[in-house]
Amino acid sequence: MTSPSATPAPEAAVEARDLTRRYGGRAAVDALTFQVRPGVVTGFLGPNGAGKSTTMRLLLGLERPDAGEALINGRPYAELSRPLAEVGAMLEAKAFHKGRTARKHLLCLAQSQGLPATRVDEVLDLVGLADVADRRAGGFSLGMAQRLGIAAALLGDPRIVILDEPVNGLDPEGILWIRTLIKRLAAEGRTVLVSSHLMNEMAVTADHLLVIGRGRLLADCSTAEFIRRHTDPDVYAATPEVARPALLEEAFMRLTADSVQYAAA
Repeated sequence: MTSPSATPAPEAAVEARDLTRRYGGRAAVDALTFQVRPGVVTGFLGPNGAGKSTTMRLLLGLERPDAGEALINGRPYAELSRPLAEVGAMLEAKAFHKGRTARKHLLCLAQSQGLPATRVDEVLDLVGLADVADRRAGGFSLGMAQRLGIAAALLGDPRIVILDEPVNGLDPEGILWIRTLIKRLAAEGRTVLVSSHLMNEMAVTADHLLVIGRGRLLADCSTAEFIRRHTDPDVYAATPEVARPALLEEAFMRLTADSVQYAAA
């Protein structure tokens, strides 16, 4: 009698294959290979200057690789016919015309992609900006700008969401909101890649981690496995879940110690 086969892992929606980007003689991204799969929150970690933002820009076609390839659903971003409907991204919170209202900013994006205008009000309500939708975005606080950037990322109801430091500028209520939203998106079967330098947030949000240093992949595993590998096993076993953020920070610091460009004396 044949044993039942294991359930196959879902195909990667975001993929880097030997991805390399150089500036002068320095490789900001160095032969980076990884996959991001749907249904889990994947945290993207690394010290300042590790190449996280460059990698995200390469994935989204904002820069060209010197070698390798970055793929969204098996194709380069430039080949997507309706990119906002496939992948939504926020790399820079204040990437909008400061003289436009939040509503007009989103409406311009919607019209450029053939999305219904009704979707604008839906995402404004989703991110909590409905009451300030007709205010000029240039007067928004950083936290409000973050929410507008997330609204733009979700405008096309994409199956892939890429966010760079989404909790920057948010108050505690806002941080809880984005944490809940990110988890819900993954629970819906979407592919979620989140870059952050806040270990406490990644500890309670990310199911899987990609860690890079000096442009190279240092770790690609579950958050729990990452902590087990890079902290004292006895401490890990005896420490309650409440200490998970501190353990993740310790594990991260141990792994990336040789990759930090600017360290305290």
